[in-house]
Amino acid sequence: MNIFSAYKVKIKHYNKIFEDTVKIYREAVSFFIDICDKEWSILEPLKNLERCREIEKLALYTKQNPNPKYSFHEKFYKMPSYLRRSAVNTALGCYSSYQSNLKNWKENPAGKKPKLQPDRNVMPTLYKNNMYIRTGTDMARIKIFHKNDWVWLDIELNRQDVKYIQNHCRFKKEYVPTLKKQGKCWYLTFVFEDKVKFENADIQNQIICSVDLGVNNNAVCSVIQSGGTVAARKFVNLASEKDHLYKALNRVKKAQQNGAEKTPVLWKHVNDINTDISRKTAKQIIEFAAQYRADVIVFEHLDTGSRKKGSKKQRLHLWRKQEIQKTVEHKAHILGIRISRVCAWNTSRFAYDGSGKVERGTYYQNGEKKYNYSICIFQNGKQYNCDLNASYNIGARYFVRELLKSDSVRKRLPKQTKDSDYGTGTTRTLSTLIRLNADLCGMSA
Repeated sequence: MNIFSAYKVKIKHYNKIFEDTVKIYREAVSFFIDICDKEWSILEPLKNLERCREIEKLALYTKQNPNPKYSFHEKFYKMPSYLRRSAVNTALGCYSSYQSNLKNWKENPAGKKPKLQPDRNVMPTLYKNNMYIRTGTDMARIKIFHKNDWVWLDIELNRQDVKYIQNHCRFKKEYVPTLKKQGKCWYLTFVFEDKVKFENADIQNQIICSVDLGVNNNAVCSVIQSGGTVAARKFVNLASEKDHLYKALNRVKKAQQNGAEKTPVLWKHVNDINTDISRKTAKQIIEFAAQYRADVIVFEHLDTGSRKKGSKKQRLHLWRKQEIQKTVEHKAHILGIRISRVCAWNTSRFAYDGSGKVERGTYYQNGEKKYNYSICIFQNGKQYNCDLNASYNIGARYFVRELLKSDSVRKRLPKQTKDSDYGTGTTRTLSTLIRLNADLCGMSA
């Protein structure tokens, strides 16, 4: 499997000098998108490389092509050839995507009809030797449009960013960089390719790390074996980072109470803290899974796109569960760890020991009634952490599903056995996995 990673390197000492280059590149992309729209009947049956050549025939003046249909050189004088080809490829990708969306809409006309957007917020790709030359460890030369001409500019790269790439991407294939602007700073974004081979371990020999993402605890992780043995547990709760987040939210609240309609600086601080929380959460999940050599990391399939209600709706809006899963998935694939997801229904509602539904929130301590939504009460009276209980059930659902799909396991069970004999996907718990393994051991005996 090929894994692609992107790392950005800050360009020092420059701010507005690249804006003309980006403006010209975007105008060139719009120019080629317009050509694609007018000549798509000719371009559509061709392959990608042939499309690029056909567009160049339609737009570029050469000795063999003295009268092109569209004059590119009149609008973009002396534009570097590789930057022009980058604009052609970008335009073809944008227009092909538009045509695909339009075709899907015609087959199923739901929502508004797709519209062609010729003005795209794209950034130029700097091909080596023609647009980008590395002159030192933290020095490079790039070609830009400055003072009505295309000239080479010597730039200095952030040494810390360069060292980070050297340490983490030394043996990976490097692709050409892309110019990028974030805030008031400019960066070169490098893409690296890494080839990873996953081991095909038998389901009965697998070790998994089941993860329950939550609002109270950032994550609760459990290392579970196929027999139902829980080998390790970990609570990820970034308390100090959450305190910083709530203080930042209070600043926004006070500013709004004082009449401020828009507070972009304060909200940027909130989003930065929230992003830091999601990255630290993902890092701890990966480190825990790698520590116990997990073959698979199992998440819930979380779909919370509906409208949030209640007193905790702001916390739910700030909950970046998809970003955490995406980050963990990328880092896990680099380490050769697979990712799987199970249905999220009732993972917290049923007790892992099979005693039935739990009661959340209300519990008794020293004869005194207390309330904590992180605590659940089993029907047999046991008090347990609700998120930890859910992580057990998440791992069990994965194993039961995969075991019942395995041919070697099905051969050991009676022929009349059905999947429903071990509950449905929304009612399976850790006790279901233990019972399945007991049946397998009894059959083999």
